Amino acid sequence: MPRKTDYPRLIVDSALELAASKGWAETSLGDIAEAANLTLAQLHGTFPSKTAIVAAYTTRVDETVLNDIDPELADKSSREKLFDVLMKRFDAMNPHKEAVRSILRASTSDVEALARGPLSLYRSMRWMLEAANISSSGVRGQLRIKGLALIYLAVLRSWFNDDSEDMSRTMASLDRQLQRAERLLGFLRRRGRREAGEPCGPVEAGAG
Repeated sequence: MPRKTDYPRLIVDSALELAASKGWAETSLGDIAEAANLTLAQLHGTFPSKTAIVAAYTTRVDETVLNDIDPELADKSSREKLFDVLMKRFDAMNPHKEAVRSILRASTSDVEALARGPLSLYRSMRWMLEAANISSSGVRGQLRIKGLALIYLAVLRSWFNDDSEDMSRTMASLDRQLQRAERLLGFLRRRGRREAGEPCGPVEAGAG
């Protein structure tokens, strides 16, 4: 029997495999518990819903990116740093592309996923801004979060259709989107918080 500390990893891994092979809409909580070699009670005690499992995967991706921040980018522009951060995110999701595709398709008919999805996305985009040393605080930070979410969703379409080994189509799409946002909306006109002299307040991990 798996150790309790391994439950989250086993559940998320099993859920991703089923989403890719069977389809997320057709995958039940019982399927996930069986694939993870757990009882329904053990699954429920770890994640109370499929949406919670998806949120755990999203957090895993966030942490992968945050653990791989390149210190050599410290002197680069905000756009260059954000480009690097988001490409690391797509790279982290690459092994699970079919699972992510299936989950997003199913979410359009899942009331809970539709309700919680934007909050989860904004939370991740907040962390991606912070990883690029761009402030996510205050009214300006909220606008940046929403703007980055739109950029991310636009590039996601290219990523789904990118079968190149170096993700060249994804990189080209992200570069275009960041340039367009910077040119038309002034999205990154102000430099990162340290460069602009903004106060470095605490990041609210649970804020959306």
